[in-house]
Amino acid sequence: MEDQAASVNVALAHGLQLLETAPALAAQQAREILASVPGHPAGVLLSGLAASAQRQFAQAVEILRPLVQAQAGSAVAWLALADAHFGLGDDDAADAAYMQHVRLSVHTAELMQAADALAQGDLPEAETRLRARLQRQPTDVAAQRMLAELAARLGRNDEAITLLEQVLQRAPSFDAARQNLATVLNRGNRHAQALVEIDYLLTRDPSSQSLQNMRAVVLGKLGDFDAAITTYEGVLAKLPQQWQVWLGYGHALKTANRSSDAITAYRRALAINPGFGGAWWSLANLKTMRFDAADIAAMQVQLQRQDLDDDARLHLEFALGKAQEDAGADAAAFAHYARGNALRRRQLPYDAGMMRVRTQRAMRTYTPEYFAARAGSGSTARDPIFVIGMPRAGSTLIEQILSSHPQVEGTMELPAIIAITRELRQRDGNPETTAYHDVLAGLGHSELHALGEDYLRRCQPQRREGRPFFIDKMPNNFAHVGLIHSILPNAKIIDARRHPLACCFSNFKQHFARGQAFSYDLADMGHYYADYVALMAHFDAVLPGRIHRVLYEDMVANTEAQVRALLDYCELPFDPRCLRFFENTRAVRTASSEQVRQPIYTDGLAQWKRFEPWLGPLKQALGPVLAHYPQVPVVEELPDLR
Repeated sequence: MEDQAASVNVALAHGLQLLETAPALAAQQAREILASVPGHPAGVLLSGLAASAQRQFAQAVEILRPLVQAQAGSAVAWLALADAHFGLGDDDAADAAYMQHVRLSVHTAELMQAADALAQGDLPEAETRLRARLQRQPTDVAAQRMLAELAARLGRNDEAITLLEQVLQRAPSFDAARQNLATVLNRGNRHAQALVEIDYLLTRDPSSQSLQNMRAVVLGKLGDFDAAITTYEGVLAKLPQQWQVWLGYGHALKTANRSSDAITAYRRALAINPGFGGAWWSLANLKTMRFDAADIAAMQVQLQRQDLDDDARLHLEFALGKAQEDAGADAAAFAHYARGNALRRRQLPYDAGMMRVRTQRAMRTYTPEYFAARAGSGSTARDPIFVIGMPRAGSTLIEQILSSHPQVEGTMELPAIIAITRELRQRDGNPETTAYHDVLAGLGHSELHALGEDYLRRCQPQRREGRPFFIDKMPNNFAHVGLIHSILPNAKIIDARRHPLACCFSNFKQHFARGQAFSYDLADMGHYYADYVALMAHFDAVLPGRIHRVLYEDMVANTEAQVRALLDYCELPFDPRCLRFFENTRAVRTASSEQVRQPIYTDGLAQWKRFEPWLGPLKQALGPVLAHYPQVPVVEELPDLR
């Protein structure tokens, strides 16, 4: 018997090896095994697999159905049956079989080990195990979902989306995978697509408050704040102790110009969790609110906690920095800002030298000859108005002014250009090291036109008012002016600029929800500002008159003249509502949301001077840019920082 069992095992191993290259021989091997040991489960499985490999799906189903009845706990048998049903086009039966496989596979040793590695943060180990399993069983939807989760953790969103779409093609009832897909789509700024997946999930589980909360978040990203607020309120009616939901609700209220209600929501979150740093910072980030002595004492108490994680701690440091600055305690304020920045800097590594290399590469790529060769390329659309520059340089003010014009819609910091750069890199075999500029330089006229139209399609979900023009105020798009002009040569580009010390210190005080990794170190920020100035000077030279610059100080000093010049550049008739921009009740998402709902004031022009004793590293990094402002020093080639 032992000899027979050994020979059967050898035959099974041989049969499995033949499945991909010689399925007919694998079927013959299965028949020989079953002749020797009638009903042998592994032999039956091999027979069914061989039939599927030969695209004899009906036969495979007939072979495998009795097997899963007899071996109901076999994940691999259910997977084989699911694949056979899928090949036959019986989608419902395939879906049911895949889901049975998913329920059983979580108990398999290999996936349990991969799951444990994921939980422990050992992503390389998890990936090794998952890829090994998928090498043997490429349609294992449970393993595919786990690999997609891993890819998303590593920032490989496109890979995660592809994997999850493959999973859902086979197993549309795999709700966990669909929720993963909605999460990744939302993270990748594909909010409209994420909403479709969430709404489908809610048809299957209408009572899920986690899905409702996710829906509220996505609705806010799409600019539908009324619906987002209503959805948050529904969740909170059922889950009033969820401080994270109160925070999201507060953000939606703030954006919808309901700041007093937002304060109430943030304070509700703090009543439940006094150590919730995100709520303290959200109060501070209203800018116009002032903490009282009790608030400051409460935050100081929370900072003394030994169990406070870094995220909560850095939020508290930034909030206390704002509180102490308002109180006139400048040394204490700067100390809090510095500690908050140091914590955030450890979370978001930044390489100023690499940014300098990218800037140099862009300056070498986008020459007069480059643009001359592409004259007439790109989409002819005139819809977009790009507001670019450093964060905290007045871009929200410019957007508020322009969106007060009846022909212009203010949207938000749109991610479309950055998404296009990412996809351009993906066209190369080494996307992590390839400069998208090199890929762009190889595109023809039709491809540049298609990219322009693609940008417009990506932005369409944010255009809710039907106005002829819309604003994209992603400040960091200054690095992509060459791309913008190549694909949208008729779009307007406005450069919002502010005194380097005022601008950079304002960034240093700001904890951004995401990105802006340069802003958490004074020297890094100085180098970033210098790169920005140099790159914009380059585009001024190679695209003369293409970019309209607005100096924040000039806007404050002579608002009407600057507004008229701005409208002239945008080829818009003067409208007095643009001078009364603070009466505009539109939703504003940025940190300046409360400030742009007030008339222009001069208080912010010189606030940085109180902190000048601590700004030495910033001044040094800025170099001649600081001394020449608002003029631009002549720089033939930016020096390397590496």
